Amino acid sequence: MASFGMTSGGVRKPTETMRLFVTAFIGVVIGFFLGVSFPTLALTKMSLPSSLFPSIDLNYIEDKYSGISTQALLNVWSSLKRRNKDTASHYYKFNETKIWVPTNPRGAERLPPGIIESESDFYLRRLWGLPSEDLTIKPRYLVTFTVGIAQKNNIDAAVKKFSESFTILLFHYDGRVSEWDEFEWSKQAIHVSVQKQTKWWYAKRFLHPDIVAPYDYIFMWDEDLGVEHFDSEEYIKLVRKHGLEISQPGLDPHSKGLTWQMTKKRDNSEVHKETEERPGWCTDPHLPPCAAFVEIMATVFSRNAWRCVWHMIQNDLVHGWGLDFALRKCVEPAHEKIGVVDSQWILHQSVPSLGNQGKAEGGKAPWEGVRERCRKEWTMFQDRMALAEKAYLEAMKIDPPNSTAT
Repeated sequence: MASFGMTSGGVRKPTETMRLFVTAFIGVVIGFFLGVSFPTLALTKMSLPSSLFPSIDLNYIEDKYSGISTQALLNVWSSLKRRNKDTASHYYKFNETKIWVPTNPRGAERLPPGIIESESDFYLRRLWGLPSEDLTIKPRYLVTFTVGIAQKNNIDAAVKKFSESFTILLFHYDGRVSEWDEFEWSKQAIHVSVQKQTKWWYAKRFLHPDIVAPYDYIFMWDEDLGVEHFDSEEYIKLVRKHGLEISQPGLDPHSKGLTWQMTKKRDNSEVHKETEERPGWCTDPHLPPCAAFVEIMATVFSRNAWRCVWHMIQNDLVHGWGLDFALRKCVEPAHEKIGVVDSQWILHQSVPSLGNQGKAEGGKAPWEGVRERCRKEWTMFQDRMALAEKAYLEAMKIDPPNSTAT
């Protein structure tokens, strides 16, 4: 008897053939619409192997660049893949290599030396274009002023004495920054604002030697200096000519609070490096305050000298008292490399503006408390230096000299 049923090796029934055709047709339609709509799908909704994007956080990309179409991102990624296809295999092999370079900066031993940027600067950069085209000029010198708004006109006059070869950095101890916008130069200056702090507090935290490394000289000036007889470019020429690593402009004899003969301006002289002081003040003609000495109100450091001085600044001693007597430890021979520039001089106005940032306590005026701490810090610094030198000499089994007081 003939059978019209379908066996495993026989012909399919017409209904099953139709079902197969409909299924295939539906699959083609769904595939077509998926293909058309693919560019609008969110990358983060796609289940792609992580190896395709070894170092890209897709969630971050989509959030950060929400204004850019997904297709544009895909085009960029495709371009990067084509560009890197020849080096991709090398990249993955190298990425798996264990790197340890002990001569790298501390904490960066796992990085290949060629990628390390151990130094920075205060150069302002654009948010667009090529990085190599950002800077039309690279300032070679840095000048810092620790300022309050009460001295803004004095600072305006001082800043105008510095050419475009200088980066201008203002440390604001009174928190009033926006009021400096009236000066055009202020818009290109660097502003750091922390209330009731001194320039040495700022220097320790914001002038690390690796940050100021591009600058040949660093000027660290107070806010109360008259600059009528000062020219920054001429000053630099004289410092180079006389080999000064640490220097200051001479002080006008009419300056208020003129204490040391060493820092007083001399007539008919470009530079002086030594002086005579009151009887008994100098145990050695090559030691402070008769030589190897400048004050801390308008100090100028070479790059190399500042690297040493920065490390000598104590983190908790914010007034810098005592530093002027210790600067000689950072250059050799100090009595030849520390000096005063006479032909470019300034006037110290001695405005006690920072002193007024103190706090009245125990019946004392704010400035009295500040001055008292200054004196304490000087003693503390001297003690720390003496103990540090003693510990070093003992550890090295070296007989100490007769005196390490200065």
